[in-house]
Amino acid sequence: MIDWDRLNELRSEIGDDDFAEVVELFLLEADEVIARISVSAGATALEADLHFLKGAALNLGFRRFAALCQEGEKRAATGSCDIELATVIDCYQQSKSILLKGVAPEEGG
Repeated sequence: MIDWDRLNELRSEIGDDDFAEVVELFLLEADEVIARISVSAGATALEADLHFLKGAALNLGFRRFAALCQEGEKRAATGSCDIELATVIDCYQQSKSILLKGVAPEEGG
């Protein structure tokens, strides 16, 4: 679900302090988007939200979540809102939980 090698690579590139800030910022922004994401917003808004989530997820190694976002983004780009957002949201919550358990106090997991 999470690419720990990617996370460790990011941590080594930017250092522990900046890594903690990046994780915190990602989670705050992702939580905000997850809270508002809706098929009722329309395909264009859905595509933009899923694109944002996908990019952020890839940076932090959320592989499965990024793949689900990419799949939904592609569907939304065709004008379709036939996207299982419950699956996307559940995957985010699971990934977030695993990440927080794995990176809590400076232990890279």
